[in-house]
Amino acid sequence: MSKKRVSNIIDLANRRRDRDRLGPGRAEQKALERAQELIYRGWEVSDSIERVEIAEEALEISPLCADAWVMLAEDAAETLEQEIELYLKAVEAGEKALGEAFFEEEVGRFWGIAETRPYMRARAGLAHCLWDQGEHDAAIAHYEELLQLNPADNQGIRFLLVTSLVLLARHDEALAVMDANPEDEYSAVWAYSRALIEFRERGDVKNARELRAFAVRVNRFVPDYLSGTARMPKFPPDYVNPGDKTEAVSYVYDNRQAWIDTSGAIDWLLKESTGRGG
Repeated sequence: MSKKRVSNIIDLANRRRDRDRLGPGRAEQKALERAQELIYRGWEVSDSIERVEIAEEALEISPLCADAWVMLAEDAAETLEQEIELYLKAVEAGEKALGEAFFEEEVGRFWGIAETRPYMRARAGLAHCLWDQGEHDAAIAHYEELLQLNPADNQGIRFLLVTSLVLLARHDEALAVMDANPEDEYSAVWAYSRALIEFRERGDVKNARELRAFAVRVNRFVPDYLSGTARMPKFPPDYVNPGDKTEAVSYVYDNRQAWIDTSGAIDWLLKESTGRGG
């Protein structure tokens, strides 16, 4: 092999390495921006068939458009396995669009930089699907890494993480997340999770009853939805307001199984909401 050919091969390998580290070049970036504009318009379309067509058109322009893969996962996948496959493509596209160096330099600032959001959406979607598939450890690992990339947590990942850890009875880890985010003490997830953990570990002790009373003060509607006294809507709310029924419904959708799995927990909770005390 000639020295010139060896040199060309080395140059090509270096360019590929730089591309992976630094993200797409100018032309690829322009194509990605055009594809992303299509997706923004697609979000305003209500028809799922049309959204799929828009996503496919966007990917023809740029296969690095993570949000296009996400749109296909949401609107075109017929099975959970297909959904996971499409989310994996979305995550891969997002990683390539940003480049390795970006992850090293901007960790902790993700989501605040608009270009990171498609990747963050893709990774959160993948985590949700992995959880549904029963790959709980993998889902939790994604949640934790999303929080490392964006400690400000604009996506509300910390609430999903606490819910997941409580469902798996990984109490110390759940409490650590809650302790690290004291600003959320007056959320239903924090308040009811603390009460449930204390009841699971120590039973109907004074501290558990105090935590139960606090949880009901935070959101008085949760016990009725948990017990079935109030009928749950078919779908969870799009928006949640602290302390009202939307927060209660959202909490119960995600956390009901943890209470069901804990013998006597719902009846114990109802003692507070009905005023029957200990």
